[in-house]
This record gives sequence, C-alpha cells and structure tokens, in this order.
Amino acid sequence: MKVSEIMSRDVQIANPQQTIAEIARKMADQEIGFMPVGDGDRLVGAITDRDMVVRGLADGLAGDAKVREVMTRDVKYCFEDDDVDDVARNMGQVQVRRLPVVNRDKRLTGVISLGDAALAEAAAAGAGLKKIARPGGTHAQ
Repeated sequence: MKVSEIMSRDVQIANPQQTIAEIARKMADQEIGFMPVGDGDRLVGAITDRDMVVRGLADGLAGDAKVREVMTRDVKYCFEDDDVDDVARNMGQVQVRRLPVVNRDKRLTGVISLGDAALAEAAAAGAGLKKIARPGGTHAQ
C-alpha cells in the first residue's frame, strides 16, 4: 500500500513568521499537535505542541515568539509513492509519530501518522511504535 492511499490531505501549514500563540490556537482549534512549516511552496520545518513548550516557554519565550525560533529545521519527510510498511518502520528508526508527505517535486501533499499506518499496515506500525515508545533516545518523554 502507498502512503498516498492513507495520508491526511487536509493539512494545516504554519508559516515561520507566525507567532507560536497563533499556531497554538490553530492546533487547539483543530485538535492537532503537529504542523509542517512552509515558506512559500517550500517545506522548511515542522512544529509540534511539544516544540512550543520545550523550546519556547521553557526557554522563556513569550507567545509572540516566531515559529522559526522553535520549529524543528531538520524535518524528516516521506514521498507519497513510498510503501506504508517502509515508512512506518522508518518512523520508528527516526523516532517520530508524524511525517510530512511530499510529491516527487517536493511539494507538500499531506501528512502521515503512525495511527494512519496502523489502520493500513498494523504489523509495520507496531514495529515503528515499538521503537518510538521505548524509554530513552532523542525523543524520550
């Protein structure tokens, strides 16, 4: 199964110039915790609710701080024609629960989550989640 078959296409995109308060409100309204960050038609990062707390509030930044100050710049992504099985395993290896999805022109087309993958390929998603859920690592909670 291909990523394009299960990804979410209705994607909210943050701009690096927006404030973290504005993005926090959007995330709360949409009940999401992750947004790709785009500058024009280019994917330049990703921001999570955790980024805003750990890199923003914990470091003394106020709500008027810009997304670019707290976003993850080394954004991982996958292609819409990638195999779900491969992507879910890769998500476990890089310890992320969501990935932006791009086409071969590297234009954002959606987002895939481990939850999406679990509905389609339970074994692969389970293997990916097992690597994320283990204590320790760069994304330990």
